[in-house]
Amino acid sequence: MAELPTLPYEYDALEPFIDKQTMEIHHSKHHQGYVNKYNVALAGRDELLDLPVEKVLSDLSIVPKELQQKVINFGGGVANHSLFFFSLSIDKSKPEGKLLDAIVDAFGSFENFVEEFSEQAKGFFGSGWTWLVKDGGNVKIVSLPNQDSPLSKGMTPLLNLDLWEHAYYLKYQNRRAEYVDNFWKVIDWTVVAQRFSD
Repeated sequence: MAELPTLPYEYDALEPFIDKQTMEIHHSKHHQGYVNKYNVALAGRDELLDLPVEKVLSDLSIVPKELQQKVINFGGGVANHSLFFFSLSIDKSKPEGKLLDAIVDAFGSFENFVEEFSEQAKGFFGSGWTWLVKDGGNVKIVSLPNQDSPLSKGMTPLLNLDLWEHAYYLKYQNRRAEYVDNFWKVIDWTVVAQRFSD
């Protein structure tokens, strides 16, 4: 059964870049809502509920066809938010080691990566996520709609940015570009690098 993870920081820890009210609502209401809906959707199917949500998303063939879209929507909402929230920290860090090497190999420089990721996020239409993923031994940027997960496409999520309006509208209103720019100030690159190495 999916559970809402306890965050490793307080709701106001990411101020001023992500405000306390947004964090509290985003985690305790939106994220909790996806957890609840996922558990209800798979009620009575303990063979699925006993697995980590990420495992189920990685192999949708184990999910009955009539439930697959609910798992994509609600399970994706659980896993995507967990990855997002645990990628954030106010402590300054920078990518280094093998992760940085992979980013430079793929994009030419870390600055090029930031620019391309930001352009995709700022230009994305509607609700969804922009991701840094590992695909094979390489990294790349993908943007996916709604709560779709790279896990379902055979890719390993490393970092994601929530582009649903509930993630930023209280503070930034329609200024998504400012939200995207400030995202780079609250990334825990140590966690991202660990995902790359696993």
